[in-house]
Amino acid sequence: MIILYNITLDTGTTNTRVTLWKNQEVIDKVSREIGVRNTAIDGNNFKLKNAVKEAISEILDNNNLKLDEVNKIIASGMITSNVGLIEVPHLRAPAGIEDLAEGMVEHCIPDVVNKEIWFVPGVKNSVNEVTLENCEAMDIMRGEEVETIGLLERLNAKGPVLVILPGSHSKFVSVDREGKITGCLTSLSGELISVITNNTIIASSLKHSLTSEFNRKMVLEGYKNGEKTGLNRTIFLVRILDQFTNLSINDKANFLLGAVLSADLKAIKNSHALEVSSESNVIVAGKDILKQSFKAIIEEDGYFKNIEVVNSKQLDSLAGFGALCIAKKRGLI
Repeated sequence: MIILYNITLDTGTTNTRVTLWKNQEVIDKVSREIGVRNTAIDGNNFKLKNAVKEAISEILDNNNLKLDEVNKIIASGMITSNVGLIEVPHLRAPAGIEDLAEGMVEHCIPDVVNKEIWFVPGVKNSVNEVTLENCEAMDIMRGEEVETIGLLERLNAKGPVLVILPGSHSKFVSVDREGKITGCLTSLSGELISVITNNTIIASSLKHSLTSEFNRKMVLEGYKNGEKTGLNRTIFLVRILDQFTNLSINDKANFLLGAVLSADLKAIKNSHALEVSSESNVIVAGKDILKQSFKAIIEEDGYFKNIEVVNSKQLDSLAGFGALCIAKKRGLI
């Protein structure tokens, strides 16, 4: 009997997503608001184990399937960390799809599911010994490597590429001409915007509101001020705009967003964590406002010439799709 179904697990800091696939088509998705943060807080992974167990059981029941009708279960993301289910060491960059496939690790965890789970390792930058002098060149990721592989496959993208994955912890991934991940860079831009908006004096100027609609002019004004006088000064300008202009809350939120992203673009161009040049093709993923904002400031900056914004269909179940591509390379599916 040929078994066509596979399940992918994608666990992040706060959520776990389980996807049922038939070939490369999504059949069903379920999720739990449980992630590795629960493990870190509780000091054990009981909640995460139970969440994965429940989600797998639910997705099988929803589709009238039995476990032995599933070919492979493939996991990626923070589920492979020391606060996940099984810790799998990072691969050292450069690492391509062949390296990730070779690095997959098989484990059976009976109190989660009575079937082997194949774990995809994360990737770390190639720094032999981290010191105060070279720590800026070091970075790590778990989950964004499968998303990068998925995007390269779906877009048929050729290197050199810079992949932008905005979020609470924004990730920037460089890929060389051979399709190997050469480095990653993490920033706290998403968390920073949230903290500024809710937990500083700026909160009263924004009424605790994030951007609701993209405003290119205001994003670029924030970006330009961030470039000129630095992030700290530009953040306070949100209050100045609130006190002395009639700009809307959304206008000021866009200004703040542009200011914070100016620091991200500066990091991309100057960090030793990435291997990018003006020849790198830029792929921008994430939520619409963030995609539009990154595209606007990159165009304004002018260093990178080729920018591609990913649409929502290309982002659908991206982590699971990338994990399937890696499993296929391993010969598992």
